[in-house]
Amino acid sequence: MNDRKKQQNGFKITVFLKKRLRPRAGRKFYLSQTQYIAFSFLVLIAAGTFLLMLPCSSRDGVSVNFLDALFTSTSASCVTGLVVRDTWTQWTLFGQLVILALIQIGGLGFVTIGVFISILLRQRIGLRQRSLMQESSSALRISGVVRLAKKIIKGTIFFEGAGALLLAARFIPQYGFWRGLYYGVFHSISAFCNAGFDLMGHQGPYNSLVPYYDDWLVNLVVISLIVIGGIGFIVWDDLSRNKLHVRKYLLQTKIVLVTTAVLIFGGAALFLLLERNNLFADMSVGGKIWSALFSSVTARTAGFNTVDSAAMTDGSKLVMLILMFIGGSPGSTAGGVKTTSVIVLLLYVRASVSRTYSVNVFDRRLEESAVERAAAVTTINAALALGTAILILLIQPFAMGDILFETFSAISTVGISTGITRDLLPLSRVLIIFLMYCGRLGSMSFALAFTQQKRVVPVQNPVEKINIG
Repeated sequence: MNDRKKQQNGFKITVFLKKRLRPRAGRKFYLSQTQYIAFSFLVLIAAGTFLLMLPCSSRDGVSVNFLDALFTSTSASCVTGLVVRDTWTQWTLFGQLVILALIQIGGLGFVTIGVFISILLRQRIGLRQRSLMQESSSALRISGVVRLAKKIIKGTIFFEGAGALLLAARFIPQYGFWRGLYYGVFHSISAFCNAGFDLMGHQGPYNSLVPYYDDWLVNLVVISLIVIGGIGFIVWDDLSRNKLHVRKYLLQTKIVLVTTAVLIFGGAALFLLLERNNLFADMSVGGKIWSALFSSVTARTAGFNTVDSAAMTDGSKLVMLILMFIGGSPGSTAGGVKTTSVIVLLLYVRASVSRTYSVNVFDRRLEESAVERAAAVTTINAALALGTAILILLIQPFAMGDILFETFSAISTVGISTGITRDLLPLSRVLIIFLMYCGRLGSMSFALAFTQQKRVVPVQNPVEKINIG
């Protein structure tokens, strides 16, 4: 009875919200929830571009060109990690802090931070803000979104703080107290937000975390932060409420946890096999294990690397491309089509092959709309990545594999590259910027940003059968 009452109340709230959020007569400008979020990212990118173009942002005191600043700002705001200028050698402390702020805001989202500020100022959180928060965090229902916002901010502070202290313990003996502490904070935020920006350029431009490929502390902390940031805030909330009571977990939590574990350890096993005679040939056993685990985790939207991605075998690059395309989980700092989309499609295929009427998993039946949305998201992402790859190939004669790696990395907000990012021509860079923006916003959300509301067709066309497969 309680569950039925909750569903009825949720339905009433949804109907009430639709009425309240419907454009009123006489209102000239109205932004839907998706449009508001899309516009907020544009504002963030524009502000970051302006700040990075200031002379005080560059080490040589000369303003960088608009396109390079825009590329860097978009990559940071969309927590991607693709760069055309090395973060350490190009940007001053001010420029680095601008990038760090863009990463933090882009990772959590304007809406989450805005709701939390309203809470601190003891302001009333209206239905409009709650609805935006639900859309931004991919919450399953509008009730409890304010509590979720508090939990997100508190969890972020705790995990990033703990990660910063642990990383500082490694960096301080190497770089001194203040610089080591700063390195710890920067890389902790970058890892948690799945951004992939690093400050290791002093050891060589675009070096990332290669010098720490066998360092257990750096690997463990960065891997943990990436995974925690990428499993989704809804999963956080569910785990914090139900602890180890697995039976009480939401269906989404079960799917995310199982899929994440399979992808991490399955991907690591494949990297160990594919790179055993290549990049891992001269490594110690510990170095091989950590490098394989790190490559498997970072490929799912983080962007750091502890081995040279360009020197990987074709098999490893294919595995990494697949992991990049899948990405993290809904309502997280990660990108990609998301783990739930892939699992829903696989379950749908299984149901079709076994001639099962409905799609079932963990003793639950999935909604038909979930299958439709998963198919749409996957198709749009693949089409954008492949279409952009073709356009760039028409502009520049790169190897097809490198271009596909770049476009899938951009649309999935990963940031791993085979090294061609810096060689992209202006038009190619604009295309990659577009992919990064779509990837962070969500390709489906980007498409929906151009439509105010669902079209209701009064008269439907007659049905006619066609052959499929």
